[in-house]
Amino acid sequence: MLTDRQKNLLSVVVKEYTETAVPVGSKHIAKEYDFDLSSATIRAEMNELEDAGYLFQPHTSAGRIPTDEGYRYFVEHIMPDKNLTKAEQKKLQAELLKLKAKNTRLTRTAAKLLSSLSGNLAISGVKDEFYDFGMKELLDEPEFREMDDLCRLAETLDFIDERVDKLVKNLKDNEIKIFIGKENPIKEISNCSMIISPYKTKSGEKGILALIGPKRMRYAKNKSLIQYMKKLLGGAAVIAIFFTNYESITNIRIHF
Repeated sequence: MLTDRQKNLLSVVVKEYTETAVPVGSKHIAKEYDFDLSSATIRAEMNELEDAGYLFQPHTSAGRIPTDEGYRYFVEHIMPDKNLTKAEQKKLQAELLKLKAKNTRLTRTAAKLLSSLSGNLAISGVKDEFYDFGMKELLDEPEFREMDDLCRLAETLDFIDERVDKLVKNLKDNEIKIFIGKENPIKEISNCSMIISPYKTKSGEKGILALIGPKRMRYAKNKSLIQYMKKLLGGAAVIAIFFTNYESITNIRIHF
């Protein structure tokens, strides 16, 4: 069991590495965060976290990065639930309506919107109709700079819709499942994380939403985006879209 101090340090390492993709050192934490601890004390605590399997030091002189177990502990025990604010919900509704007004199919619109808001690869599908957006952004991430990793990832993503379709059959209707790194049932992308969930449309069709990104993805944000998109696609919040007039829609910008 981690102490409160260790939980706070693990949370900081996850936050910093998510934002920078650079290993996090004790001196940086001591300088940037108000722990009221020396860098030596922070380093000792990080050593404890490393021994426990939650952090990893890629090089002797480098800082630490979270392991798969570290991310899992963060997601299950530290990460707060994140709900979109009312303003964010209205903006998301407006963007969905704006894209739908261009006669794009709703599943395609959902994938495009999820990808643009998360910065990850998004997949949306109903029965045999799948759309994905964000492959370029995913392949641009520093984790995939090695040519072998890049080729393997690109090849797998070409057929990802078929794999996701089979995977979602084992999930409950309202379940949002987070797979981290080596937990990923799609072994070829075990250096990625995936958030996936089934949903039902208002007409009763079964659909799929998924986000795939590096292990340092923003888990709380991505989970909340999928949760709310499910509500929109399921019809629960679609009626609320129409109170937004066209002028405000054309000027809308979403910032997370």
